[in-house]
Amino acid sequence: MNLPKGPDSLCFDKDVFMKDDFDVDQFVAECRKQVQLEEMREDLELYYKLLKTAMVELINKDYADFVNLSTNLVGMDKVLNQLSVPLGQLREEVLSLRTCVHEVIQAIDSQLSKQEDLHEKKVCVLRLIQVVRSVEKIEKILHSQNSKESNTLEISSPLLAGQILERIATEFNQLQFHAVQSKGMPLLDKVRPRIAGITSMLQSSLEGLLIEGLQTSNVDIVRHCLRTYATIDKTRDAETLVGQVLVKPYMDQVIVEDLVKSSPNGLQLMYSRLLEFVPHHCRLLREVTGGAISSDKADIVPGYDFLVNSVWPEIIRGIEDRMSYLFNAGNPDIFYERYNVTMEFVRRYERQCNSQASVKRLRVHPSYTRFHNHWNLTVYFQLRYKEIAGSLENAISDGLEAAQADSVYHLQVSQVLWSCLVRCWSDKIYLSQLSHRFWKLTLQLYSRYAVFLNEVLTKTPTPDVPKEPIRPLPSSASSTSSRTSMDEAGSEGGSPASLSTKQLVYIAADIQKLQEQIPVLSEMIRRRLEAISFKNVTVVEDALSDSKACLSGSIPTLNAKMTQHLTERCCRFLKSASEVPRLYRRTNKEEPVRASAYMDNALRPLHQLLTDATGLVTPSTAQEWLRVTLSVFTQRYYETISDVLSSVRKMEESLKRLKQARKGAVTASTAGTNGGLTDDSKIRLQLALDVEYLGEQIQKMGLQPNDITMFSTLTELVQEARELAEHNP
Repeated sequence: MNLPKGPDSLCFDKDVFMKDDFDVDQFVAECRKQVQLEEMREDLELYYKLLKTAMVELINKDYADFVNLSTNLVGMDKVLNQLSVPLGQLREEVLSLRTCVHEVIQAIDSQLSKQEDLHEKKVCVLRLIQVVRSVEKIEKILHSQNSKESNTLEISSPLLAGQILERIATEFNQLQFHAVQSKGMPLLDKVRPRIAGITSMLQSSLEGLLIEGLQTSNVDIVRHCLRTYATIDKTRDAETLVGQVLVKPYMDQVIVEDLVKSSPNGLQLMYSRLLEFVPHHCRLLREVTGGAISSDKADIVPGYDFLVNSVWPEIIRGIEDRMSYLFNAGNPDIFYERYNVTMEFVRRYERQCNSQASVKRLRVHPSYTRFHNHWNLTVYFQLRYKEIAGSLENAISDGLEAAQADSVYHLQVSQVLWSCLVRCWSDKIYLSQLSHRFWKLTLQLYSRYAVFLNEVLTKTPTPDVPKEPIRPLPSSASSTSSRTSMDEAGSEGGSPASLSTKQLVYIAADIQKLQEQIPVLSEMIRRRLEAISFKNVTVVEDALSDSKACLSGSIPTLNAKMTQHLTERCCRFLKSASEVPRLYRRTNKEEPVRASAYMDNALRPLHQLLTDATGLVTPSTAQEWLRVTLSVFTQRYYETISDVLSSVRKMEESLKRLKQARKGAVTASTAGTNGGLTDDSKIRLQLALDVEYLGEQIQKMGLQPNDITMFSTLTELVQEARELAEHNP
């Protein structure tokens, strides 16, 4: 049924009313998202009128059919009543027929069940018959070939024996199959002892023949034996036999503790001889099982892996029983050498495996996992941790000791830090299995050094740099010579009462050098991580960048410490400027022509800084230290000179009033005996010379006087004083 189309302005789709899952509440909720309820009601009323109009048109169109519909239904109830009787009879007949069919089906099912039961019993009987026939057939073959004195297969031709055993194994395999299917049958219990005897005789014959084939290097015999073992699903028994008969005697001769200890490279020689076993003694087995290049694919016996299941377990068993001292991590240097030599042996042994699948089987073998677990890498790392972190702690406890003359660093603690960082990734220390631990230690070393610098510069940790010391691992035995822990060293040994200019320069130079060396360390770490297929090197670079930023975090404190130190050393001589009036008042001293001596003393620490910093820190760093220091110095110098000039001016005014009171009396303090400058003018001139000298020295230091805060104001102050002195002779 098609609904009439409404105007496009309707807030709903007319087809929504024809959906089977139409819901009024959902319809109203959807419409309310578009229009208000009043508008929705108007649209519904409009569409309702359209529906009424369409219905009337439909009735008018088919009016004749509507009229005929009511006419055709007249007398329909009588027709229906007449049909009810025959329909009831038909229903009874159908039910009766259904009952008969059901009974027939049950009878057929019963007969089929009996037939199925008979079939199963027949199959069981046939299986038992097959079991008995197989037993008799095998016994016949065995008894026809065995002598009365022996219960094993003894045939003049080993090859013929191998072929017979393969026939017996094929029959035995069928016997095993039918015996399993006939489990629980009484007859099988009677035959079972005979089956056990056949099994024992077959295995004994197989073992003897396989050993003979290996001893005589007879490929055909070995192939028949291995195929027979595979036929009876005893491949692991064959691999175990090879391990006991062929591998174990060789390992007992090679894996000997005295032979290993008799030579410095005895362990490496032992591993070399172990690796020689596979090409020299397993050639025949590899050729038969497809592990050799010369193997004929048509004659390969699959399902064996003697290198994984025979040779490797015996090697590990021999090392565990007679060479257990190898796993002792008490001496980390010896442990490192033994571990590296051993892992190289493991890698070379894996390369002898005939396929990648064989390597995977080797790596999941229980003896492989057990062997790797014997190497206690955790203890090794703890010992290395104690060495590396302990050496840094010892250097921190010594404070800001100077480094050796041949070092690229200037502080011993910086040299030790870099040495510790390099040692973490050096050939004699680093192990790839511990890469994550050495990486963490690297970041801890950087952090500990940054904390130490912060404590040295502030004597207390700053809130910006959290104190995260590298905590040495606990030792099994106490030692009276153990050094102070990293927690204690930073606060006790690393904070001198005062720092010299040279020490501060050394700190800045070492921070700069360490930051320059970070790319070198990053490249070293990257090569190590790429060797173990670690791809996300960006994470490492980001972390090292954070360590670089951590070192940079000490620079603002260092700069503040340096400028404070220089300012204190320079400003202590400013009090001499207050003594200038005393030098000229009532002393009849000559007119000043050069700067005061105190100015040289005040600027000497800055010149010394330039000498100490040359070639150690960047010129811009030294210039910034000078600029900040001179700005503070100039500010304080301005305050001092202002006080001096103010005092001179007050004294001068006081003398003038005294002079006026005495009506022209001339005092020795206001006029020179030679008619030159007055004492006050000499004082002003001396201060002007001092300031001019300061400006000259600032320029000699590589700065511009205008870059120094308050220097222009200071210059203006003394210039006014000079002009006053010149106009008041």
